[in-house]
Amino acid sequence: MTPPEAATAGPAAESPMLELLAGFISELRAAGLPVSLTENLDAMEAITHIPIEDRDAFKYALAATLVKNNAHWRAFETVFEVYFSLRGSQYALDGDELHLPDQDDDDQANPNPEGAGPGAGGGGGEAMSPEQMAQMLFQALQRGDDALMRALARQAVTRYAGMEPGRPVGGTYYLYRTLRNLDLDDVLERLVQQARDEAPEPLTSLEERLERDEFETRIDKLKKEIEAEIRRRLVADRGVEAMAKTLRKPLPEDVDFMHASREELVGLRKAIYPLTRKLAVRLARKRRHGRKGPLDFRNTVRHSLSYGGVPADPKFRYPRPAKPEIFVIADISGSVAAFARFTLQLVYAISGQFSRVRSFVFIDGIDEVTRFFEGVEDIGVAIHRVNTEADVVWVDGHSDYGHAFEVFWERYGREVGPKTTVLILGDARNNYHASQAWVLGEMRKKARHVYWLNPEPKAYWDTGDSIVGEYAIHTDGAYECRNLRQLEKFVEVLE
Repeated sequence: MTPPEAATAGPAAESPMLELLAGFISELRAAGLPVSLTENLDAMEAITHIPIEDRDAFKYALAATLVKNNAHWRAFETVFEVYFSLRGSQYALDGDELHLPDQDDDDQANPNPEGAGPGAGGGGGEAMSPEQMAQMLFQALQRGDDALMRALARQAVTRYAGMEPGRPVGGTYYLYRTLRNLDLDDVLERLVQQARDEAPEPLTSLEERLERDEFETRIDKLKKEIEAEIRRRLVADRGVEAMAKTLRKPLPEDVDFMHASREELVGLRKAIYPLTRKLAVRLARKRRHGRKGPLDFRNTVRHSLSYGGVPADPKFRYPRPAKPEIFVIADISGSVAAFARFTLQLVYAISGQFSRVRSFVFIDGIDEVTRFFEGVEDIGVAIHRVNTEADVVWVDGHSDYGHAFEVFWERYGREVGPKTTVLILGDARNNYHASQAWVLGEMRKKARHVYWLNPEPKAYWDTGDSIVGEYAIHTDGAYECRNLRQLEKFVEVLE
């Protein structure tokens, strides 16, 4: 139902907003967020029921309709803040300076009396000194005055950030300079001490912690206002598109295993658990609703008696889907170790869909590490033991796929059977050693399937010391698997 305001505004007033929203959704898709046409329409409908001038309501209405995964929230928030940085009502204040009005001495002690708006002042006033600004900031945080904090955030950036048009400096540097000058840690202690002094009785430890938590929340809000102001000025200087490209980060499922930062690895670990639940359900459903088996003639004839002997309802012998046995053979040397770690976590997290999972890791030697995963609730602990306790070095600790495969076949080859699916994880960079590709040929003859997962881009395959092509011809498929999204697609191949 269209609100009266929207109805009176007419199509001409709605068109700019629809264009604005369409541009925002395009930015979300460019950042990797999956936004369907239905969700686009839901967002358009949602914003007709909220006051557009309320930035927070606008933001969360869009988030409720466009964000389906909690891991995507940060990317959404970044795109929103950049895209709407020059379109927020809180930036409607003119000028960069706050001024103190001409007042009596008593009023000077309280530079923002009740009822005065942020940036109140007259043309005859003087710009605040750093001491006066610090006092006003203290009072704003003490009272929780959001409007004044927004105005002070603008003033702080103007005074302390040292921003210059065209200067190729990131926002983090400007934020650091501003916060260093504000010294908010000292302000927090002063606020807590003031709360102690004004309390009629000494504060209990719980009361003091609650006071501190409240002040920390207000200071975090101030920091966000400062970040938003810095971002607004950078966008005004460099343009929305340039800033969007600078601040855009890949979603957790698109992060490259081999080049992930520490922060991105934390995001990957958080993203892998909901992924495992989704894959386990999908695999179970796929196995349960498999293709029909051959026609069951006797059963069909028996049921046809109710139709006068006409076989109107054919019956089939539904095959009992057997759970595959999984052998994982993973290279844990160098940069591919992160890829092996996440793949092992994923395989063991969905191990209920397989009759048995066995894991082997290698560098130039090979060791079975299945024992590390038995009876372990935290897979991360098992992975740590794999990396620290597995006996995987034979000579010099440099990758030797040929020797590792040869030893695997000698020790465990007889245990590979027609129910076994073998997953080999690695970049096949063999340091110019003998490939021993015949092992994979023998393995393929005995196993149900043999797959190779490579964390390198396909453009790098068979370059330098990579010999993935020699191995791939003996497998059922070699897959590029650089991130969780590609890993998820591969798991659906497993039968």
